Amino acid sequence: MKELTLIEINWGKPLSFVTSPDGDIQDITTAEQARYWLRKKWPVSDPARDRALDQVEAAMACMASVGTARRAFISAAKSAGFVPAAHMGQTARAIAA
Repeated sequence: MKELTLIEINWGKPLSFVTSPDGDIQDITTAEQARYWLRKKWPVSDPARDRALDQVEAAMACMASVGTARRAFISAAKSAGFVPAAHMGQTARAIAA
């Protein structure tokens, strides 16, 4: 029986986004996590999401840099309305209003 070994591609400091009006925060720590979110949990299907998915998958295949994938993911997150967790205090007030 062949053993399958999976590795996750760490892409540096986690990206943390507020993902709900209740203030839930999601940390994205690997390219695989980013890919999962883009494919299964993304609230919109738009060109930014498609580009981010392409870049994340390319980084996983070592065909693009992790930095390029991260930037594309951040752009897609903004396009989808996710707010960086660092801005949580400001956002919580705006969502509650």
